[in-house]
Amino acid sequence: MSEKAVSITVYGKVQGVGFRYHTRKAAQRFGVNGFVKNQVNGTVYVEAEGDELAVDLFCEWCKKGPDWARVDRINICDAGVKDYSGFEIR
Repeated sequence: MSEKAVSITVYGKVQGVGFRYHTRKAAQRFGVNGFVKNQVNGTVYVEAEGDELAVDLFCEWCKKGPDWARVDRINICDAGVKDYSGFEIR
């Protein structure tokens, strides 16, 4: 399988609702590496990489997020693979 890397910006009610914690859990479930962090503008920023199918499934999860979050929109861009080890909250 080929490797895929993306950067994701998630807009909506995504801070203060456990979005980063559940994003890390989803990444671990799908076998995706990278990180997630809050941005000062109220968005959540994610860098994710791994098997192409795993990253695609992870991106689909990010479009919904956890039940108590409200994702208004998501911006996904292709990125270069950075060989992250694991998935962390920053």
